[in-house]
Amino acid sequence: MTEANARPVIAVLGAGKIGEALLSGLLHGGRQADELLFTERSAGRAAQLTDTYGIDAVDVPTAAKTADVLVVAVKPQDIDPLLDDLAAAVPAQTLIVSLCAGLPTSLFERRLPAGVPVVRVMPNTPMLVGKAMSAISPGKHATSAHLAVVEEILSVVGKVVRVPESQQDAVTALSGSGPAYFFFLVEAMIDAGILLGLPRAVAEKLIIQSAVGAAAMLQETGEHPVNLREAVTSPAGTTIMAIRELERHGVRAALLAAIEAARDRSRELGSAHEAD
Repeated sequence: MTEANARPVIAVLGAGKIGEALLSGLLHGGRQADELLFTERSAGRAAQLTDTYGIDAVDVPTAAKTADVLVVAVKPQDIDPLLDDLAAAVPAQTLIVSLCAGLPTSLFERRLPAGVPVVRVMPNTPMLVGKAMSAISPGKHATSAHLAVVEEILSVVGKVVRVPESQQDAVTALSGSGPAYFFFLVEAMIDAGILLGLPRAVAEKLIIQSAVGAAAMLQETGEHPVNLREAVTSPAGTTIMAIRELERHGVRAALLAAIEAARDRSRELGSAHEAD
């Protein structure tokens, strides 16, 4: 930071959908364009983002030397060349914030200058509409002050929770991939509405608003989902018949198995770099 109490300069490395959403959220949250930087391999997309947001596109070494906080938002498979570029340019006091699914803080600590503070984050795609759920975990050299900086950054695009890094693979499976499970369920329910004779547009409106309303009830009432479900489930009524079929077809068990599989894949992504 260039002066006492100045806000940190933030560089987003990888301006894909999540990276762009974070930049947009930071601007809407009160950051100035000159407090932000980004890197992007596609020159055309970089120019488009600069035109849209007024934020400068730079190369990785420039971002590393200029920014106080580097938000790594590339795909896990693209991390090795990025770390090579960073290792030669990043100061040891720079805060590294990793949004890369499955990659442990130890990978960054091994490949970057000794003592670099790293915070691992698992966000999800509702960041695109300012409704993300992000879980953050400190590496060996990250302090509570570093976590507070990351919380402030991410709060502009949703909610933030702190978890031990040992729980990050479970977080990835549950909330990182979680929106896809809801989209899958909504898709199936819309198809069911069409099967029952409703026009697609009507089925979509019914199900999407039902999903929004159900989520709002969970958040605003604080009730356990079992209680909310039972409130809709009358004896010998339509809902209990539907629930019986869901249980008969093993939907609950399938969901548990699916989330375990996502957790295992997150572990695989991290273990692939253990020998680096």
